Formats: sequence, C-alpha cells, structure tokens
Amino acid sequence: MNLPRSSFYYPPKEKTPSQQEHQKTLEGRIEALCLEFPCYGYRRVTAQLHREGLLINHKKVLKIMKANDLVCRPHRKWVRTTQSDHGYPLYPNLLKNYQVTAINQVWVADITYIRITSCFVYLSVLLDLFSRKAIGYAVSQSLHTSLTLQALGMALSQRNPLQGCIHHSDQGVQPLGNMSKC
Repeated sequence: MNLPRSSFYYPPKEKTPSQQEHQKTLEGRIEALCLEFPCYGYRRVTAQLHREGLLINHKKVLKIMKANDLVCRPHRKWVRTTQSDHGYPLYPNLLKNYQVTAINQVWVADITYIRITSCFVYLSVLLDLFSRKAIGYAVSQSLHTSLTLQALGMALSQRNPLQGCIHHSDQGVQPLGNMSKC
C-alpha cells in the first residue's frame, strides 16, 4: 500500500457507535470509582479497573479523569508560623519612605520552615535589601534564639556594616508546638 508504518497507529477520525458506547461506559465507571473513593488518583483507579477485568492504559484513565475534572488534588494543611498579636514591645518601622541606595544600609531578616521527608527544619535568613543577596543564614531542627544569632553572626562576619545599618524584621513571634520534631 506504500503507506508509512506510523500511519497504522493513527487514531480513527470518527469513533464507531460501539466505541462511543464503550467510552461512555468507561467514563461512567471511572466517575463512579472517583465518587466512591475520592482520594484515588489515576494509578489506583487504573489498578481497580484491572482488578475488575478491564484492560486499560493508565494514560487513558488519566486523560479521561482530566477531561471530566476527576483528578484528585491533595489538600495541604496550612501551618501558622508567625504570631503577630503578642505582648512584646513593637518598634517603629524605620523603612517607611526610606530609599535604599547602597549595600549595608538595610538588612531584612525572617524565619521560615522547610518540610523534609521526616519533619520540619527551620531556616533563618538575613538579606541585604539593596542587593537582595543572602548574607547570613542558619538551619536548625529547633526554633531557638541561637538560630537567628547564627545567621546574624554570619552576616556580620561577611559584611562588617557601618554605623547606622538598619536590621528589619516582621516583629512576629514564632509559636512553638505546631511543628513535628525529627
């Protein structure tokens, strides 16, 4: 026939009525599985269809689930890391209407957490506001004052700032007890 071998694999332009009926049946079964087991992803749905005797490719199951908006989306728990309503004294914001024109004029600090496979670790970072470069950082499994002091010590040893350098933070307090230990 002098046709390229790849043309054998092209899908037909129009589906026959029996193919359309099979597609509708398959979509209905996948939707029923997704309603019965809302946390099932396409791999589990494919495995269940295989257990039921339907031979179907996981890519086709994923395509059908995407087309019918049945893909499982994991819900991530939001963890509060900063407590802004605390009883400690608040200091005035020295950065209001302040133009940063050179390095070592303003350093900004913050603490965040990083989820690793078994637990959370804490990261304290100091950035030079002008260059946006991390000038000091520290990582720890516990949230203690020493974490921020290590980051500040690294920044001081690398930069040696002049008198008048502003150290700015969000002035929040990190609540303890909401992160799992390693």
